[in-house]
Amino acid sequence: MVTISNDVLSVVISEKGAELQSVKGKDGHEYIWQADPAYWAQHAPIMFPICGGLKEDAYYLDGKRYPMTKHGFAKLCDWQVEEAGKDRAVFALCHKQEGFPFDYIFKAAYQLDGNHLVITYTVENKGDTTFWYGIGSHEAYTTPGGLEACTVVFDETEKLANYELDGNLIKPEPVIMAEQTNELPLKTEYFAVDALVFPHLKSRGVTLVNSKDTHKVRVEYPDVSVLMLWTKPRADYICIEPWSNAPDYTDTDMQIEHKPGCICLKAGESNTVTHTISFM
Repeated sequence: MVTISNDVLSVVISEKGAELQSVKGKDGHEYIWQADPAYWAQHAPIMFPICGGLKEDAYYLDGKRYPMTKHGFAKLCDWQVEEAGKDRAVFALCHKQEGFPFDYIFKAAYQLDGNHLVITYTVENKGDTTFWYGIGSHEAYTTPGGLEACTVVFDETEKLANYELDGNLIKPEPVIMAEQTNELPLKTEYFAVDALVFPHLKSRGVTLVNSKDTHKVRVEYPDVSVLMLWTKPRADYICIEPWSNAPDYTDTDMQIEHKPGCICLKAGESNTVTHTISFM
């Protein structure tokens, strides 16, 4: 485990998956779900090189089929600690497998700035072959007093179009949850099947507020467009998940270059995606 801290927050990150384990405020409040295995034994896995599920757990690139399971493999890997300072830590991954046999380096940097935790994902193509990938985060936040005490507040007034899941895929036509709103009071029934999938929000920031607790969490995600909300029924957490891509549509052609939100990296190129979590 690697711990970084400042006068406001103490943050613990595991080398396994470069996964956030804990964020505590100076008052001792724990903001991150503590992985009760009775519900969900993870905290905040990193999604790479794909977010969500692919049709037939595979994709095609240049006529070749590549197997890839839901959420990819980065969360399962042991990462190298490249930097571990007082308020900053950087982890690196260059694992290859059959479904992603490309030369790359993926760095996940965690930087504290007051009550903000800035998380930066940088992927560099170290080879001579173009590849495509998706990337996202899956942080689970505690919900003292229960899920239904919580509301997600969007930065913009939104038409909340939820693309319902069909197994690991999403249906091509959305269900409209609200026409003009900037608030979504959370209900257990929303997650009876799985997650809420919002691929087309205007907002690039949301705030989690709790009527039974004064603590808040704000997530800003300027570099990606998909937002997922997910929990297990009766568990006291909610995942707020900014992703570059949504799960495959049920009618996908499985061509990775046609998949909305996937990032193309040519030889020698790099791409950075940042999201910032503010703990209040």
